[in-house]
Amino acid sequence: MTREKIITGLTKEELEHDLLELGEPKYRASQVIEWVYNQRVTSFSEMSNLPEELRQKLSLIYRITALTPVHDSLSNDTTKKYLYQLQDGRYIESVIIPASTNVNGNRSTRQTLCVSSQVGCAYGCKFCASGLDGFARDLEPSEITGQLLAVEEESKKKINNVVFMGMGEPLANFKNLMHSIKIINAEWGLGIGARHITVSTSGLAPEIRAIADQPLQIRLAVSLHGASDKVREKIMPINKKYPINDLIESLQYYNSKKKHKITFEYILIHGINDSEEQAKSLAKTASSLRAKINLIPYNKVEGLHWERPPETTQKKFLSILIKNGIQATLRKEKGHDIEAACGQLRLIKEKSEMAQKITG
Repeated sequence: MTREKIITGLTKEELEHDLLELGEPKYRASQVIEWVYNQRVTSFSEMSNLPEELRQKLSLIYRITALTPVHDSLSNDTTKKYLYQLQDGRYIESVIIPASTNVNGNRSTRQTLCVSSQVGCAYGCKFCASGLDGFARDLEPSEITGQLLAVEEESKKKINNVVFMGMGEPLANFKNLMHSIKIINAEWGLGIGARHITVSTSGLAPEIRAIADQPLQIRLAVSLHGASDKVREKIMPINKKYPINDLIESLQYYNSKKKHKITFEYILIHGINDSEEQAKSLAKTASSLRAKINLIPYNKVEGLHWERPPETTQKKFLSILIKNGIQATLRKEKGHDIEAACGQLRLIKEKSEMAQKITG
């Protein structure tokens, strides 16, 4: 083990294996994990029930965290965005989404974190800022789990709901995604239930089948944004590789394996996908899959020419879905003023860009 590893990217079994190779007893892994996930220490020197020699040895081989906090931005609606620097100098963003009001009119205590899975994005969805400057690399498991730990440390709030809807296409980083979810879900790790973890995808049909075969009952959200191939291809380049029929077949397979409903994310773009015809077609597709729909008015992105529809158009689109028996909601805008809303997280490539983002 000559290469430095990040503790928060290892499962308990992997850490046990490593420590056995170092000549240490297996139970030391549980002790280290207790310090990292429960006590939240940031150095091995704080692990007081480990021998001094072992603490020194661990500090030469491992790091506890993979992220360096850089900046945070607070929205008027209490959405908060965090900017982190990775070990290679690149940057990612995570967003705490404010709790909503529950059915009784009380404020929910749920804290949802929107997590990034890649640096940039290769899929080029036409409404999204993340792919405007291309794709740099996949995030390592430690860089994914590290976002939860870092945000909890900075916000002093327990994250109990995770959505993989930040920078990147989660299913294009499938191996690291599932590895990090194992750590996020584990009782010895971050302890977040599978039903409180949602993975969003632009529609990678083979990977949808693969995630359906995973034992955890994690939730799936699909960025549809067009109810016909002609419309969807204007917005989602991935549709040329996996047209809607292929996508539907993969979702039917997913339904055969999972108990909960698929969610269609549908960004309403003025004059593109907000017609009555699209609403009726969307309702038909959602009905066939027992899917629910989350309508999202387009969030303005610098460099893109789209516009959001008038409120009357948004409400009419929603009413058509509801009249056709579809469970649908129209999302309220959150985080738009700090560029933390859906589609607004953007790749930062250089330190100068980072400084401009903070000051500008």
